[in-house]
Amino acid sequence: MIVGVCKIELYIPETNSLKAKRKVIKSLKDRVRKKFNVSIAEVELQNLWQRAVLGVATVSNDKKQVDATFSKVISFMENTDLAIIGQYKIEIW
Repeated sequence: MIVGVCKIELYIPETNSLKAKRKVIKSLKDRVRKKFNVSIAEVELQNLWQRAVLGVATVSNDKKQVDATFSKVISFMENTDLAIIGQYKIEIW
């Protein structure tokens, strides 16, 4: 069993309140969860308006599949107009 975790830092420039940020994060999480069948949650910086950190996790029997899934998730997030990806870190066990 291969377990992968990806920590993604986001900048959300168009939000001016926590309510607006939560709306953007919820939309992004729902879209990623539905499209890629991964677990995703906001894990840090919940009280900042324009920044967020998302944790994404997936399980597979193939390391290449885990890597490919994270590459697709990151590419998908980069192509949305909802947020800007700062940096990300992938760990695979």
